[in-house]
Amino acid sequence: MKVVYPICCGVDVHKSFLVATLITTEGIVPTYRKKRFSTFNNSILDFKQWLIENNCFDVCMESTGKYYVPVYNLLEDAIRVTVANPKWVSAVKGNKDDAKDSKWIGDLFRLGLVPGSFIPDKRVRILREYTRYRYKLVSCKSSEKNRFQNAFTVCNVALDSVVSDMFGKSASAITDYLVNGDSFDPEYCVSLLQRSLKKKADAVVQSIEGFKMTEEQKNRIRFVKAHFDFAETMIGKIDQSIAALAAPFESAVALLCTIPGVDRNTAITIISETGADMTQFSSSKRLCSWAGLTPSNNQSAGKKKSVRISRAGVYLKPALVQAAHAAVKCKDSAYYRIKYERISKRRGKKRAIIAIARMMLTAVFHMLSSGEVFNPSDLFQIDIPQELRDKQRDRAIKQAVKLLVSQGIILPENLSLPA
Repeated sequence: MKVVYPICCGVDVHKSFLVATLITTEGIVPTYRKKRFSTFNNSILDFKQWLIENNCFDVCMESTGKYYVPVYNLLEDAIRVTVANPKWVSAVKGNKDDAKDSKWIGDLFRLGLVPGSFIPDKRVRILREYTRYRYKLVSCKSSEKNRFQNAFTVCNVALDSVVSDMFGKSASAITDYLVNGDSFDPEYCVSLLQRSLKKKADAVVQSIEGFKMTEEQKNRIRFVKAHFDFAETMIGKIDQSIAALAAPFESAVALLCTIPGVDRNTAITIISETGADMTQFSSSKRLCSWAGLTPSNNQSAGKKKSVRISRAGVYLKPALVQAAHAAVKCKDSAYYRIKYERISKRRGKKRAIIAIARMMLTAVFHMLSSGEVFNPSDLFQIDIPQELRDKQRDRAIKQAVKLLVSQGIILPENLSLPA
């Protein structure tokens, strides 16, 4: 194999220390130098100086949780750091330790066998921290919403079977009355109903009558409601911070909002995960594979095994799936809805939604690469090799010529069809 990096370093990072193996190749035989450093900032800076003194500017380390981040932050300005997925650099089980791991990582990296993970620039990484925290807060809010509804269910209140939203105006007024009141008055309860819910007054009363709620259960409901309100307030505050951080990417966000089903929050999430520079990805297929929206390739001995999509894109994939659900219901544009209906008949609804999410991410790649607004187009028109494109063009020409000949518009002897 060809040596890609004559001087490089493999790093095995842990919580409190890191082990570095400096590899220098002169001719064919490599020489190794191992050294151990602490993960405190002053020790990481010593590690950086040690690399520079040895003329080593290419480093590879495994992405072990968040432990690699402090090292990467201090090295990125002067050292070319490759962060590798653990599956590409894992050593053989039963013959590994810290020193051997760093040597193994360095040996693979020296020969160019380690593909680097995508690490965006500092601005995008900070924006990503905020959007991911917002995702956690929204999940927390949804959990508290479910707890609030279940707290009434265990108290024999079946209000959720009548109303569509337990946090609507009418439902909120009734739940506040039940939690803060000492008795139940059906007439007063009916007076709290608004608009179309007044037609269901009898069902609302029947779903509540006979409920049993102790003071301790009421206190728990108050705690859940207070936590829900707190999460909602925090989401509003973090939205303001995200808006300020996303200001440099406003043009890209506005561009992505032209895609059906993509709102501003989804567009910012996409930018925070992928960045606005698509040159990091060689093609839209590479981007879709990185996001976990491409079927895996698992074949051995002529047998094709499971081709499920990977678990990659933990934050990007849910955002795209949510946008896909909105896109197939969009009334302004029927493009994705028609695609979804065609695919779902053959492959099922879940696979169809994943297919729509991949189509949307492909559109994102080409829009951010070219700066053009969303223009519905099938993939075979823009995202296939030139050979297949020429083949499809020749086939279309042949079909068009056959039609003209059959209609007598042109004579067969005057034609020269492509081979």
